[in-house]
Formats: sequence, structure tokens, C-alpha cells
Amino acid sequence: MRILWTFFWSFCLVQMVNYIIGAMEGIENLNFPVASALSIFFCVVILTIGKILPNDPVEH
Repeated sequence: MRILWTFFWSFCLVQMVNYIIGAMEGIENLNFPVASALSIFFCVVILTIGKILPNDPVEH
């Protein structure tokens, strides 16, 4: 379920950023395939960072 929600939010956020940057640049066509590939890339990066970071509390 965590992977599904991570993909959902990365997909939505990357599509939103793609739309905003395209609108600022004056691009009329939304580049959906590139944004979808970027969302998969960001999903994998976010899940990898979540696995690498330790979950244990730090003892002083």
C-alpha cells in the first residue's frame, strides 16, 4: 500500500510540475510520457531513500 500511495503522489506532483513549467514556457502540449517516466523515477528514488535511512532512534 505504501508503494501505491508513493507512486500516486509522485505521479500527481510530477504532472502538476510538468503543467506549471509548460505553462510558464508557453508550451501548448503537455508531455505526458516524459512526466510519467519521471514520476516512476521519483517513486523509486523516494522508496530507496526510505529503505536506506535508519528507523532506529539515536542514543546519546
